[in-house]
Amino acid sequence: MAAKILDGLKIRDEIFAELKIEVARLAAQGVRPGLAAVLVGENPASQMYVKSKVAACEQLGMASWLHTPPANATTEYMLQLVDDLNRDDNVDGILVQLPLPAQIDSKRVLEAVSPAKDVDGFHPVSMGRLVSNRPGLVACTPAGCMEILRRNKITVEGANAVVLGRSDIVGKPMALLLLHANATVTICHSKSRELPEIIRRADILVAAIGRAGFVQADWIKAGAAVIDVGTNRVTEAAEAERLLKNFPARLEKFRTKGNVLIGDVHPDVANTAGALTPVPGGVGPMTITMLMSNTVKAAKLRRGSKEVRK
Repeated sequence: MAAKILDGLKIRDEIFAELKIEVARLAAQGVRPGLAAVLVGENPASQMYVKSKVAACEQLGMASWLHTPPANATTEYMLQLVDDLNRDDNVDGILVQLPLPAQIDSKRVLEAVSPAKDVDGFHPVSMGRLVSNRPGLVACTPAGCMEILRRNKITVEGANAVVLGRSDIVGKPMALLLLHANATVTICHSKSRELPEIIRRADILVAAIGRAGFVQADWIKAGAAVIDVGTNRVTEAAEAERLLKNFPARLEKFRTKGNVLIGDVHPDVANTAGALTPVPGGVGPMTITMLMSNTVKAAKLRRGSKEVRK
């Protein structure tokens, strides 16, 4: 039986509708949430990402500012820009688009962002608040994964949850969010022994390891919920044919385009799992959605609103 598709686009639209109401309510109080994006250089992928984030702000009636330092900007220049944005009371959220050029100390720049405006949720203070389960701004992709589970009424409390990947951006905060929701959580990574056996015990699997089709269909417990964070562009014909041999329509699209997006779980998992996020259209749309949610939340926290989103 085919897995239920956990549609991230549908959930994005639901949350956007809710955020529009919140933004309008704040506007009536004289508050307009605002996001400042910092895009260094002319990386085409980064330009596309930032453009979509600015467009989302416009769609929701939020303010946005785009700062575009040159590719040869220094760490000191970036630190001054971040300091200026920290001091600007109109700015509720600061987004420094990664990757930064090699000459810039990314860690110093990200840690210079005020935790109150850290809408990416990367700051050590934000992580500390998450560890101690205190209100704060949570990394967008893991927060989006939790919304997918919650809005599809997938039981987290008491579930055996496996997080495949241990990055600061996805794996670690994802594990903490599941733990705070009363799941029993195992974190796995490339050095974990007996990985298939660990994953087979999972009621919920979050795959965020960055390897196309890594998790095999026979690793998945029948009926498990699978959240596939991976977005891997496959361009080799042999690899595409291996991964998509049971999906002739997708394979034909690959032959036409010359590339295809594959998640971290093998496409055949769709015939084993009880529920599955598609790639694309699953977790991806939720990342920008939660960035918008965090910006509204930051505006409320900074301005003392009594209506802080939990």
